[in-house]
Amino acid sequence: MDSESSKTQQRKPLATLFLLFLKISLTSFGGSSAAWVYREVVERRGWLDEKAYLTGLTIAQVLPGANPVNLSLYIGMQLRGGLGAVVAVLGIILPAFCVIMGIFYLYNLLGDFEATHAILAGVAMVGIGATMAIGAKLARHVMSKLVPALITIAIFFTVGVLRWPMVPVVIVAAPASILLALWMEKRRRDG
Repeated sequence: MDSESSKTQQRKPLATLFLLFLKISLTSFGGSSAAWVYREVVERRGWLDEKAYLTGLTIAQVLPGANPVNLSLYIGMQLRGGLGAVVAVLGIILPAFCVIMGIFYLYNLLGDFEATHAILAGVAMVGIGATMAIGAKLARHVMSKLVPALITIAIFFTVGVLRWPMVPVVIVAAPASILLALWMEKRRRDG
């Protein structure tokens, strides 16, 4: 690791990293955690730029496991190395675990009431809205270039419209996208 990235990692206190992911874990529902992470890490604090965030989000979505946990691991690693990754993951997992256990208990008590289901549907809509908002922000970056836009549309069509399974699509699309990006970069350098 070079001295510049080492300096960057030293500026982010572990307690701040833990408290940030604790806050995100307590205030986001479903897929909306990616939107909150983007807002906090890219827009508010400037810890990562949009390109680094997109890289982390892509890795988080491709790897097995919960996307918010994978994303917190990536960001913690970028900001403070291995210890930062552990702290960020603990921040995102511990409160979520406690909240889920509390909700489970309450649902067992109140699950038979119609209002409970209406409240849960409202919470789900908030998560969907936040996810769509971050998608729209990030789409501006991706859709500004023709090839990434075509790849995005192709993946949306195969998974969203044709309902092909995500894993085979990613297994084909990821290496194809990497090879295409390398080829385009080589063409750009060669003139």
